[in-house]
Amino acid sequence: MDQFSAMQTFRRVVDLGSFSAAAEQAGMSHTVLSRQVRNLERHLGSQLLNRTTRRLQMTEAGVLFYRHCVQILEQMQAMSLELSEHQQQPTGTLRLSVASAFGELELGRWLPDFVERHEKLQIELNCTDRFVDLLEEEVDVCLRVTDHLPDSSLVARRLAASEVILVAAPSYLERHGTPDTPDRLAEHPLLGYTRLQHPQRLRLTRAAAWQDMRMPQRLSANSPMALRAAAIGGVGIASFDRFIVHDALQDGRLVRVLADWQLPARSLYAVYPQNRYLPPKVRAFLDYVQTYYATPRWE
Repeated sequence: MDQFSAMQTFRRVVDLGSFSAAAEQAGMSHTVLSRQVRNLERHLGSQLLNRTTRRLQMTEAGVLFYRHCVQILEQMQAMSLELSEHQQQPTGTLRLSVASAFGELELGRWLPDFVERHEKLQIELNCTDRFVDLLEEEVDVCLRVTDHLPDSSLVARRLAASEVILVAAPSYLERHGTPDTPDRLAEHPLLGYTRLQHPQRLRLTRAAAWQDMRMPQRLSANSPMALRAAAIGGVGIASFDRFIVHDALQDGRLVRVLADWQLPARSLYAVYPQNRYLPPKVRAFLDYVQTYYATPRWE
């Protein structure tokens, strides 16, 4: 007996309420479907349906079997769909949202390779620092560096740690001195990011010690890239995710300040709508960025 086929027949008969309707939908004879269900009952050793001339009614065993039957059939369908999609080449338009600084500094390092690997895929990129409603704006994946993700129905996949560091231009430190303690740091102006709740406040930690700082603010901006330019120009001290200033640290345009103290770290996340069946384009992108950022990039 083909038990899987018999389970499909049993579910179809129950859902449609009669053997006749089930036979018509399946394109099979009433006799064949009835025989399948009887063989299934014989195999299980339980009567699943009470049959009368007017209607069908599930027995107690039938109700229990139907519940498991639906679950098993749906799992089989999900598996078949997932395997089928796995074989498909990602196509269509992949809508991405990234923070402006991340888009300017990071995408050029790996996005061309991803695009080259998937020739049938078009990328629609939205670079913005505002909160994006992924469902409302039909965004497939959002890449964000943050220390907090609000509770939501979205899925967040952590890709990498993002260290936050204090930096300044050598020219600024030559003019104003290099602070060697948090107390001395408070004498210097901070370049503040206005999208933070408290742009003038810092929490520094070292071993078991911690210290909250409030620094005077000489310049504030709603753009990390503008603050980066101001820091390189010698306007003051600033805190940045390391990826924003990684190249400037390497070539000496910026140097670390109080390198033996730490600021609260953040993380890079890929955020996407919860979906039972991830489209191949989304799965391909998530797998790619997961692999890329598995290797530390900003040390």
